[in-house]
Amino acid sequence: MDARNLRVSDAEREHVGQLLQRAVGQGMLSLGEFTERMDTTLAAKTRGELNAVLVDLPGIQLVGEHAQAAPYPQPAPYAQPQPQPQPHFAPAEPYRGTVGHPGGVVRGRMSTVKRQGPWQVSPTLHVDSMMSDVTLDFTEAIMTSQVVEIVVSDYFSSISIVVPPEATVDLNAVETVAGSATNKVRTGPPIGPLHVVVRGRVRFGSLTAKHPFGTTWKRMLG
Repeated sequence: MDARNLRVSDAEREHVGQLLQRAVGQGMLSLGEFTERMDTTLAAKTRGELNAVLVDLPGIQLVGEHAQAAPYPQPAPYAQPQPQPQPHFAPAEPYRGTVGHPGGVVRGRMSTVKRQGPWQVSPTLHVDSMMSDVTLDFTEAIMTSQVVEIVVSDYFSSISIVVPPEATVDLNAVETVAGSATNKVRTGPPIGPLHVVVRGRVRFGSLTAKHPFGTTWKRMLG
């Protein structure tokens, strides 16, 4: 069977999606082009369909086709990137120190992810999201430390951090790339039972720290 007609897996579609994200970050694709190509990627069933969204991007070797047919020089399982430096849009620092702690990693790919109710919070959380809606609600959470560090590596997502009225949140170490980081909560000092420190990168998305809905009205009426 022609390699172009072989079926692809979700992992291969996700890999191509990451290559397209990198192309946006390096200015090779506009947001409109990225959206169109992501739609094609998510609907792709064969390697030929996946390679079609990458064919004009430099620094990527398209494989999985006939060796003699340009621009497909060598056969291999599926599209692989050529090694190249990533000076500015490298992922956030590696997640450390939460192995064995429930809830240490929050990962979303084109999905809705919520942590709410009496969930157990580890001292460090790593949020790895792409085109997702992520909510971290600490109002009823089971805390293991006063200070919680959240490490964010995000593309095209909406991240909400909901904290109780007495909590404080520090977003000063968040880097935004065509995105936003909005703090509707007191920054510090960390004198209450919970202080959240967020660092990392938000690319083409939004991050908001806030109190539960109605908190301001309750304070005014209390």
